[in-house]
Amino acid sequence: MLDPTATGTTVIVEPVLPPAVRPGSEGQPTLDPRENVTADDDAMRRPLRFELHSGGVMSAEGSIDVGAAQRFAAEMDARGEYVKTLTLNSPGGSLDDAMAMARLVREQGIATEVPDGALCASSCPLVLAGGAVRSVGEKAAVGLHQFYAATKGTNDPAQAMSDAQATAARIARYLSEMDVDPALWLHALDTPPQALYYLSAEEMTRYRLTTGGATLASW
Repeated sequence: MLDPTATGTTVIVEPVLPPAVRPGSEGQPTLDPRENVTADDDAMRRPLRFELHSGGVMSAEGSIDVGAAQRFAAEMDARGEYVKTLTLNSPGGSLDDAMAMARLVREQGIATEVPDGALCASSCPLVLAGGAVRSVGEKAAVGLHQFYAATKGTNDPAQAMSDAQATAARIARYLSEMDVDPALWLHALDTPPQALYYLSAEEMTRYRLTTGGATLASW
């Protein structure tokens, strides 16, 4: 979990499909919505791709690879005037690209949604947080876990710890900027990369990851 601005290392999370379930703090399994996820594993592992549908809905499906934010910006330059809602179906990936996408979403006043049957995990909830209005379907799965550096890092434990703490602080500031309770990220910090902590509808409302509005995304 390293800060690219400080170390030159890209923070990326390898997709986990299907995700594991982290035991709860009292030894009970957390919410397990995996049976509702209909996403194709191969499709989810491909680089994030965008498709514009009727009604001003743009879908984003696949892994948030390095460069996804640039492709999204290009899509918005070309067709952004038509986009009202961005739907998400992603196991996550590049932290920097996720936050860059989210900031563009917020700048454009676009709503975000995780529709029924979709997965939004790892860095994907950071994109969800960018929506001016944010919603999650009753049969969707939103999960968090720790980030790690998939590229070259440092052999210095003290530096690695410093970088990890800097990244955690950066995420907390970002969530505050998006009016999402930074306490949300404690679930990520508690959960190892090979597992997912699934957020309940009540938790997403309490942390303000979802809002009271409806996106009504359909095509």
